[in-house]
Amino acid sequence: MGHKQTHALQHDRTAKPGHRPADWGVVTFPTLRRARSRWGAGQMVIEIGRRQFILALGGVAVAWPLAARAQSGPMRRVGMLMSLAADDPEAKLFVAAFIQGLQQLGWIDGRNVRIDTRWGAGDADRYRIYAAELVALAPDVVLATTSSMVLAFQQLSRSMPIVFVNIIDPVGGGMIASLARPGGNATGFTGMEYGNSGKWLELLKEIAPHVTRAAVLRDPGVAAGSGQFGALQAVAPSLGIELNPIDLRDAGEIERGITAFAQSSNGGLIVTGSALAQVHRELIIALAARYRLPAVSRYPVFVTDGGLISYGPDPIDPYRHAADYVDRILKGEKPADLPVQAPTRYELLVNLKTAKALGLTVPQSILARADEVIE
Repeated sequence: MGHKQTHALQHDRTAKPGHRPADWGVVTFPTLRRARSRWGAGQMVIEIGRRQFILALGGVAVAWPLAARAQSGPMRRVGMLMSLAADDPEAKLFVAAFIQGLQQLGWIDGRNVRIDTRWGAGDADRYRIYAAELVALAPDVVLATTSSMVLAFQQLSRSMPIVFVNIIDPVGGGMIASLARPGGNATGFTGMEYGNSGKWLELLKEIAPHVTRAAVLRDPGVAAGSGQFGALQAVAPSLGIELNPIDLRDAGEIERGITAFAQSSNGGLIVTGSALAQVHRELIIALAARYRLPAVSRYPVFVTDGGLISYGPDPIDPYRHAADYVDRILKGEKPADLPVQAPTRYELLVNLKTAKALGLTVPQSILARADEVIE
């Protein structure tokens, strides 16, 4: 990974490229995400400036500088259903953020709370199977990381508390009654709003003005797939870009779709937000490089792993805040009374090394707004 340069920002920002409002919390998880990691025997050490976070591979136990005071009382149970695979480095950061949040609130895995984790690896069938497994364990609360998981849990139980993270449009998806008063057994933290999806296309045109065609990688199995595509369709005519949807069902379909799309010139890629996009990110980045396609993604990890540019809310930070909601539920509050929160910080990342390989010169207008530039 190349040298990374973070540009200091001197003014308040709103949720659009180059604008960054106040953070949700005091711990900066973008730093955690972008930290360099090295693997030793039985543990991963993630360096964050002068601090180190040590993650034990077995139970993902986290050692922190100050030990949290454990909550007293009987053992409680928390279920976690993750959308990625257990060996995905990004997923390890998600889990670490959640467990850190719990520890800071006094909940220690194996001491006063038991955390049962299942890994869906982008497979909708696994989501349903593992949701049933977790419900059978009678947890006090579960953490869900996709809309499909929330719906699967709700089909199994309308009373078991659910905290979700990075969900798009939970009201439209029928998971809650409203953001302010969810009204059921689910609450949590939303991801990127549909309306902001159009900014991906604007960034693609800004960094690669020659682009007149864009392949949109989307998950057809979730409502967010069509919702994000609709937002892109709304802005495409004004930018003079023709859209071509490519479904993210499996690796073979992704490779065939991008290969066919790349046979014509002046193309680019838009990688919408979904678990499948994260699961297949290495393949997508490799195909974009092979066919010299500039690509814009919702996820920062695409850029740190070699993609061109990303724009969206930090996907890690909500996990720490989810720990706060889990804590409140374990102490007796109801999901129906906990308002759903939306991200207030959006990040713009750009990889200059990738831009150079694509023969692109990144405009100063993008560099000036970028939260991180990888050189």
